[in-house]
Amino acid sequence: MEFDASMLYSAAPLCCGNTFVRIRSRWNDKRKKRSLEDVAGALAFIEWRIAGAALLNLENEGFQTDSQSQRLDVLQEFCAFLIHVSDRLMHETMNEEQRQRFIIALAVKTADTYHDNRVDAEGRGQDFRQVFIDTLNARMADYADFRFEDGEPGYAFKRYLGECVTNSMGPRDRKWISDQVMEIEIPEMLKTLEKGLNGLFESGTVEQPGEAERSVNQ
Repeated sequence: MEFDASMLYSAAPLCCGNTFVRIRSRWNDKRKKRSLEDVAGALAFIEWRIAGAALLNLENEGFQTDSQSQRLDVLQEFCAFLIHVSDRLMHETMNEEQRQRFIIALAVKTADTYHDNRVDAEGRGQDFRQVFIDTLNARMADYADFRFEDGEPGYAFKRYLGECVTNSMGPRDRKWISDQVMEIEIPEMLKTLEKGLNGLFESGTVEQPGEAERSVNQ
């Protein structure tokens, strides 16, 4: 399993929609230094919860899912979107080496969670991590072509997620799924993601740009 780093974009309790998402987004021991991999692991958990809340909102609105496997297909699309948005947001605050480490760790940790849930739904016998990574690499390449300004994805960016989610859902009221995703779920997901990111980076000590490289060379 390998996340394609070339696909990276190079240019507290929280509420997500109608669903209350209980997320731990602050470090208990603020004095302990956290690596970027530590933060990425915590963010992967937060983004999985955000994706789950968005899926639950869709189901509560009457949109159709028929199996746990289908629900995981939808979760995969939401997580790919959130990982790419995280990459765009980190582009302005991290150097290239930091950003690659952070997003790759985020992708791999999310793939682990996806794999575990897929095994629970379908049984062992396949490495579902690679399935997730392959989809993520494809989405990272697709989303990279869309506008992202002032911390917000553009219309085409949001429309593409809506189409991906629609293609993973059942046929009932299918024509309205994309509108629900664009108008309701994405704004709530982004708000919750921003709170989670701020909590993780502001509530503890995180390594600074180039720090890991300097320690290796010393």
